[in-house]
Amino acid sequence: MQSDKITIPVAVTTFPEDVYASPESWARKAYKNLIYFHEVDRGGHFVAWEQPELFTQELRVAFKSLR
Repeated sequence: MQSDKITIPVAVTTFPEDVYASPESWARKAYKNLIYFHEVDRGGHFVAWEQPELFTQELRVAFKSLR
């Protein structure tokens, strides 16, 4: 299901211990303006608390092109 209503840039990082890790194929179909997709090797549902450095790094890399 693609949402044409979401036009802002979207970034997706999947974490192996999260409740659901979306596949890249799904993310590309779901978000028309997907600018970043990455799978990392650690972290879970509360990644901002569990891996704050990794979370921050992913945000910076994902949206670097928009700065």
